[in-house]
Amino acid sequence: MEKAVRLDASGTGRASRLSEKTKDGLFLAAIISPALLLLLFTIGIPIVKSLYLSFYDVTLLRMKSLSWNGFANYRNLFADGDFGHSVAVTFRYVFTIVALQFVLGMALALILNGKIPMRRAIRTVVLIPWVIPTIIGALLWMWLFQPQYGIVNYVLQYLHLIDKPLNWLSDIHLALWAVTAAALWKQLPFMVTMLLAGMQGIPGDMYEAAMIDGANKRQQFWYVTLPMLKNTIQTVTLIACIENFKMFPLFWIMTSGGPVDATTTLSILSYKTAFIDLDLGKGAAIGAIWLVIMLLFSWIYNRLFSIGEGKGGGAH
Repeated sequence: MEKAVRLDASGTGRASRLSEKTKDGLFLAAIISPALLLLLFTIGIPIVKSLYLSFYDVTLLRMKSLSWNGFANYRNLFADGDFGHSVAVTFRYVFTIVALQFVLGMALALILNGKIPMRRAIRTVVLIPWVIPTIIGALLWMWLFQPQYGIVNYVLQYLHLIDKPLNWLSDIHLALWAVTAAALWKQLPFMVTMLLAGMQGIPGDMYEAAMIDGANKRQQFWYVTLPMLKNTIQTVTLIACIENFKMFPLFWIMTSGGPVDATTTLSILSYKTAFIDLDLGKGAAIGAIWLVIMLLFSWIYNRLFSIGEGKGGGAH
Protein backbone atom coordinates (compact mmCIF):
# COMPACT_ATOMS: atom_id res chain seq x y z
CA MET A 1 0.00 0.00 0.00
CA GLU A 2 2.76 2.44 0.88
CA LYS A 3 4.49 1.78 -2.47
CA ALA A 4 1.22 2.40 -4.31
CA VAL A 5 0.69 5.64 -2.42
CA ARG A 6 4.24 6.77 -3.25
CA LEU A 7 3.75 5.89 -6.90
CA ASP A 8 0.47 7.79 -7.05
CA ALA A 9 2.07 10.78 -5.35
CA SER A 10 5.03 10.82 -7.75
CA GLY A 11 2.72 10.43 -10.75
CA THR A 12 0.55 13.28 -9.55
CA GLY A 13 3.65 15.42 -9.05
CA ARG A 14 4.84 14.77 -12.60
CA ALA A 15 1.38 15.56 -13.94
CA SER A 16 1.26 18.81 -12.00
CA ARG A 17 4.73 19.73 -13.26
CA LEU A 18 3.72 19.01 -16.83
CA SER A 19 0.58 21.06 -16.40
CA GLU A 20 2.63 23.96 -15.04
CA LYS A 21 4.94 23.79 -18.07
CA THR A 22 1.92 23.70 -20.34
CA LYS A 23 0.46 26.72 -18.59
CA ASP A 24 3.76 28.58 -18.95
CA GLY A 25 3.93 27.71 -22.63
CA LEU A 26 0.37 28.91 -23.24
CA PHE A 27 1.03 32.10 -21.31
CA LEU A 28 4.20 32.72 -23.33
CA ALA A 29 2.35 32.06 -26.59
CA ALA A 30 -0.39 34.49 -25.57
CA ILE A 31 2.18 37.21 -24.91
CA ILE A 32 4.20 36.66 -28.08
CA SER A 33 1.34 36.05 -30.53
CA PRO A 34 0.27 39.73 -30.90
CA ALA A 35 3.82 40.73 -31.80
CA LEU A 36 4.15 37.81 -34.22
CA LEU A 37 0.84 38.70 -35.87
CA LEU A 38 1.95 42.31 -36.18
CA LEU A 39 5.22 41.23 -37.82
CA LEU A 40 3.29 38.88 -40.12
CA PHE A 41 0.96 41.60 -41.38
CA THR A 42 3.53 44.40 -41.57
CA ILE A 43 6.59 42.49 -42.79
CA GLY A 44 5.80 38.92 -43.77
CA ILE A 45 2.82 39.48 -46.07
CA PRO A 46 4.40 42.47 -47.91
CA ILE A 47 7.59 40.45 -48.53
CA VAL A 48 5.64 37.47 -49.88
CA LYS A 49 3.50 39.78 -52.02
CA SER A 50 6.60 41.50 -53.41
CA LEU A 51 8.23 38.16 -54.24
CA TYR A 52 5.01 37.08 -55.92
CA LEU A 53 4.79 40.22 -58.08
CA SER A 54 8.44 39.91 -59.12
CA PHE A 55 7.49 37.00 -61.41
CA TYR A 56 4.72 38.92 -63.18
CA ASP A 57 4.46 41.62 -65.79
CA VAL A 58 2.37 44.15 -63.87
CA THR A 59 2.18 47.95 -63.79
CA LEU A 60 0.28 50.49 -61.71
CA LEU A 61 -2.00 51.14 -64.70
CA ARG A 62 -3.22 47.53 -64.82
CA MET A 63 -2.95 46.07 -61.35
CA LYS A 64 -5.69 43.48 -61.89
CA SER A 65 -4.30 42.00 -65.10
CA LEU A 66 -1.26 40.02 -64.04
CA SER A 67 0.79 38.31 -66.72
CA TRP A 68 3.27 35.59 -65.68
CA ASN A 69 6.69 36.23 -67.20
CA GLY A 70 8.86 33.85 -65.18
CA PHE A 71 12.32 35.26 -64.53
CA ALA A 72 12.08 37.96 -67.23
CA ASN A 73 12.15 40.78 -64.66
CA TYR A 74 15.34 39.39 -63.14
CA ARG A 75 16.96 38.84 -66.52
CA ASN A 76 16.15 42.41 -67.52
CA LEU A 77 17.68 43.69 -64.30
CA PHE A 78 20.99 41.91 -64.77
CA ALA A 79 21.08 42.98 -68.42
CA ASP A 80 20.42 46.58 -67.38
CA GLY A 81 23.49 48.61 -66.43
CA ASP A 82 21.44 50.77 -64.05
CA PHE A 83 21.02 47.93 -61.58
CA GLY A 84 24.74 47.15 -61.34
CA HIS A 85 25.48 50.87 -61.00
CA SER A 86 22.97 51.26 -58.16
CA VAL A 87 24.46 48.24 -56.33
CA ALA A 88 27.94 49.80 -56.60
CA VAL A 89 26.66 53.17 -55.36
CA THR A 90 24.84 51.51 -52.46
CA PHE A 91 27.88 49.55 -51.26
CA ARG A 92 30.19 52.54 -51.67
CA TYR A 93 27.83 54.69 -49.62
CA VAL A 94 27.25 52.04 -46.91
CA PHE A 95 30.92 51.23 -46.37
CA THR A 96 31.89 54.91 -46.34
CA ILE A 97 29.20 56.09 -43.93
CA VAL A 98 29.56 53.15 -41.51
CA ALA A 99 33.36 53.49 -41.42
CA LEU A 100 33.10 57.22 -40.71
CA GLN A 101 30.40 56.62 -38.11
CA PHE A 102 32.48 54.04 -36.29
CA VAL A 103 35.74 56.03 -36.24
CA LEU A 104 34.15 59.33 -35.24
CA GLY A 105 31.68 57.61 -32.90
CA MET A 106 34.47 55.79 -31.10
CA ALA A 107 36.48 59.01 -30.75
CA LEU A 108 33.51 60.96 -29.36
CA ALA A 109 32.52 58.12 -27.04
CA LEU A 110 36.04 57.99 -25.61
CA ILE A 111 35.97 61.75 -25.04
CA LEU A 112 32.51 61.70 -23.43
CA ASN A 113 33.50 58.73 -21.26
CA GLY A 114 36.34 60.72 -19.78
CA LYS A 115 36.24 63.34 -17.08
CA ILE A 116 35.56 66.52 -19.06
CA PRO A 117 33.75 69.70 -18.00
CA MET A 118 29.99 69.84 -18.72
CA ARG A 119 29.98 66.19 -19.73
CA ARG A 120 26.23 65.72 -19.27
CA ALA A 121 25.37 68.87 -21.23
CA ILE A 122 27.61 67.79 -24.12
CA ARG A 123 26.00 64.35 -24.18
CA THR A 124 22.59 66.01 -24.51
CA VAL A 125 23.76 68.28 -27.33
CA VAL A 126 25.23 65.31 -29.21
CA LEU A 127 21.77 63.69 -29.30
CA ILE A 128 20.07 66.65 -31.03
CA PRO A 129 20.65 65.51 -34.66
CA TRP A 130 19.25 62.09 -33.79
CA VAL A 131 15.90 63.45 -32.58
CA ILE A 132 15.42 65.84 -35.51
CA PRO A 133 13.13 64.31 -38.21
CA THR A 134 15.00 63.07 -41.27
CA ILE A 135 13.01 65.29 -43.63
CA ILE A 136 13.88 68.41 -41.67
CA GLY A 137 17.51 67.34 -41.51
CA ALA A 138 17.58 66.83 -45.29
CA LEU A 139 16.10 70.29 -45.93
CA LEU A 140 18.58 71.81 -43.50
CA TRP A 141 21.54 70.26 -45.31
CA MET A 142 20.14 71.31 -48.69
CA TRP A 143 20.24 74.87 -47.41
CA LEU A 144 23.77 74.42 -46.03
CA PHE A 145 24.98 73.10 -49.42
CA GLN A 146 23.16 75.77 -51.45
CA PRO A 147 25.72 77.16 -54.00
CA GLN A 148 24.91 80.89 -53.70
CA TYR A 149 24.23 81.46 -50.01
CA GLY A 150 24.98 78.12 -48.33
CA ILE A 151 27.19 78.30 -45.26
CA VAL A 152 29.38 75.36 -46.36
CA ASN A 153 30.68 77.21 -49.41
CA TYR A 154 31.02 80.41 -47.39
CA VAL A 155 33.20 78.75 -44.75
CA LEU A 156 35.35 76.93 -47.32
CA GLN A 157 35.90 80.15 -49.27
CA TYR A 158 36.65 82.07 -46.08
CA LEU A 159 39.33 79.49 -45.24
CA HIS A 160 40.65 79.74 -48.82
CA LEU A 161 40.05 76.03 -49.39
CA ILE A 162 38.04 76.68 -52.55
CA ASP A 163 38.13 79.54 -55.08
CA LYS A 164 34.49 79.54 -56.13
CA PRO A 165 31.22 78.08 -54.81
CA LEU A 166 30.69 74.38 -55.42
CA ASN A 167 27.45 72.83 -56.65
CA TRP A 168 27.42 70.11 -54.03
CA LEU A 169 24.11 68.48 -54.91
CA SER A 170 24.35 68.81 -58.70
CA ASP A 171 27.96 67.69 -59.19
CA ILE A 172 28.35 63.99 -59.99
CA HIS A 173 31.59 63.85 -57.98
CA LEU A 174 30.25 65.67 -54.90
CA ALA A 175 26.59 64.70 -54.58
CA LEU A 176 27.18 61.36 -52.88
CA TRP A 177 29.62 62.96 -50.43
CA ALA A 178 27.05 65.65 -49.64
CA VAL A 179 24.39 63.07 -48.80
CA THR A 180 26.97 61.09 -46.81
CA ALA A 181 27.75 64.19 -44.73
CA ALA A 182 24.05 64.70 -43.97
CA ALA A 183 23.63 61.01 -43.07
CA LEU A 184 26.72 61.13 -40.84
CA TRP A 185 25.36 64.14 -38.97
CA LYS A 186 22.01 62.41 -38.52
CA GLN A 187 23.22 58.95 -37.48
CA LEU A 188 26.42 59.64 -35.55
CA PRO A 189 24.62 60.22 -32.20
CA PHE A 190 23.26 56.66 -32.27
CA MET A 191 26.74 55.22 -32.74
CA VAL A 192 28.16 57.45 -30.00
CA THR A 193 25.37 56.56 -27.56
CA MET A 194 25.70 52.81 -28.08
CA LEU A 195 29.51 52.79 -27.82
CA LEU A 196 29.41 55.06 -24.77
CA ALA A 197 26.89 52.76 -23.08
CA GLY A 198 29.17 49.82 -23.80
CA MET A 199 32.19 51.64 -22.36
CA GLN A 200 30.34 52.48 -19.18
CA GLY A 201 29.55 48.80 -18.74
CA ILE A 202 33.25 47.85 -18.64
CA PRO A 203 34.32 47.14 -15.02
CA GLY A 204 36.77 49.70 -13.68
CA ASP A 205 39.00 47.02 -12.18
CA MET A 206 39.89 45.92 -15.73
CA TYR A 207 41.61 49.27 -16.29
CA GLU A 208 43.15 49.21 -12.82
CA ALA A 209 44.69 45.80 -13.52
CA ALA A 210 45.99 47.05 -16.87
CA MET A 211 47.55 50.11 -15.20
CA ILE A 212 49.21 47.91 -12.59
CA ASP A 213 50.69 45.86 -15.44
CA GLY A 214 52.12 49.08 -16.89
CA ALA A 215 49.69 49.58 -19.80
CA ASN A 216 49.38 53.13 -21.13
CA LYS A 217 46.18 54.72 -22.50
CA ARG A 218 46.72 53.40 -26.02
CA GLN A 219 47.37 49.86 -24.77
CA GLN A 220 44.32 50.04 -22.50
CA PHE A 221 42.22 50.96 -25.52
CA TRP A 222 43.52 48.11 -27.70
CA TYR A 223 43.64 45.36 -25.07
CA VAL A 224 40.78 46.30 -22.71
CA THR A 225 38.27 48.66 -24.32
CA LEU A 226 38.03 47.14 -27.80
CA PRO A 227 37.82 43.48 -26.69
CA MET A 228 35.18 44.33 -24.08
CA LEU A 229 33.20 46.28 -26.70
CA LYS A 230 33.28 43.51 -29.30
CA ASN A 231 29.62 42.50 -28.97
CA THR A 232 28.49 46.12 -28.88
CA ILE A 233 30.56 46.93 -31.98
CA GLN A 234 29.16 43.92 -33.82
CA THR A 235 25.57 44.90 -33.05
CA VAL A 236 25.79 48.63 -33.64
CA THR A 237 27.74 48.41 -36.90
CA LEU A 238 25.37 45.77 -38.28
CA ILE A 239 22.40 47.99 -37.43
CA ALA A 240 24.15 50.94 -39.11
CA CYS A 241 24.82 48.86 -42.24
CA ILE A 242 21.20 47.71 -42.50
CA GLU A 243 19.82 51.21 -41.89
CA ASN A 244 22.01 52.68 -44.60
CA PHE A 245 21.33 49.87 -47.05
CA LYS A 246 17.69 50.95 -46.99
CA MET A 247 18.28 54.68 -46.66
CA PHE A 248 15.70 56.49 -48.81
CA PRO A 249 14.53 59.88 -47.40
CA LEU A 250 17.87 61.70 -47.49
CA PHE A 251 18.66 60.58 -51.03
CA TRP A 252 15.21 61.31 -52.40
CA ILE A 253 14.81 64.73 -50.80
CA MET A 254 18.34 65.98 -51.42
CA THR A 255 19.13 64.60 -54.88
CA SER A 256 16.29 62.31 -56.08
CA GLY A 257 19.02 59.95 -57.24
CA GLY A 258 20.80 62.52 -59.40
CA PRO A 259 22.73 64.02 -60.90
CA VAL A 260 22.99 61.47 -63.73
CA ASP A 261 22.20 58.63 -61.27
CA ALA A 262 25.27 59.48 -59.17
CA THR A 263 23.26 58.92 -55.99
CA THR A 264 20.84 56.27 -57.25
CA THR A 265 20.99 53.55 -54.62
CA LEU A 266 18.91 50.36 -54.63
CA SER A 267 16.15 52.07 -52.65
CA ILE A 268 15.96 54.95 -55.14
CA LEU A 269 16.10 52.61 -58.16
CA SER A 270 13.34 50.41 -56.73
CA TYR A 271 11.10 53.42 -56.07
CA LYS A 272 11.71 54.96 -59.49
CA THR A 273 11.10 51.68 -61.29
CA ALA A 274 7.88 50.85 -59.43
CA PHE A 275 6.24 54.26 -58.96
CA ILE A 276 7.71 56.52 -61.65
CA ASP A 277 8.24 54.05 -64.50
CA LEU A 278 5.12 52.24 -63.17
CA ASP A 279 6.77 48.80 -63.59
CA LEU A 280 5.77 47.08 -60.36
CA GLY A 281 7.08 43.68 -61.43
CA LYS A 282 10.58 44.94 -62.10
CA GLY A 283 10.51 47.09 -58.97
CA ALA A 284 9.53 44.03 -56.92
CA ALA A 285 12.41 42.07 -58.48
CA ILE A 286 14.81 44.79 -57.36
CA GLY A 287 13.39 44.52 -53.85
CA ALA A 288 13.77 40.74 -53.86
CA ILE A 289 17.43 40.87 -54.91
CA TRP A 290 17.98 43.70 -52.45
CA LEU A 291 16.57 41.51 -49.65
CA VAL A 292 18.85 38.61 -50.63
CA ILE A 293 21.88 40.93 -50.67
CA MET A 294 21.08 42.21 -47.18
CA LEU A 295 20.55 38.70 -45.81
CA LEU A 296 23.81 37.46 -47.32
CA PHE A 297 25.67 40.50 -46.04
CA SER A 298 24.28 40.02 -42.52
CA TRP A 299 25.15 36.31 -42.54
CA ILE A 300 28.71 36.91 -43.77
CA TYR A 301 29.16 39.75 -41.27
CA ASN A 302 28.04 37.64 -38.31
CA ARG A 303 30.06 34.71 -39.61
CA LEU A 304 33.24 36.80 -39.68
CA PHE A 305 32.65 37.92 -36.09
CA SER A 306 32.01 34.35 -34.94
CA ILE A 307 35.24 33.21 -36.62
CA GLY A 308 37.06 36.01 -34.80
CA GLU A 309 35.55 34.91 -31.49
CA GLY A 310 36.65 31.32 -32.15
CA LYS A 311 40.23 32.38 -32.82
CA GLY A 312 40.21 34.61 -29.75
CA GLY A 313 38.83 31.82 -27.59
CA GLY A 314 41.46 29.41 -28.84
CA ALA A 315 44.25 31.87 -28.22
CA HIS A 316 42.96 32.51 -24.76
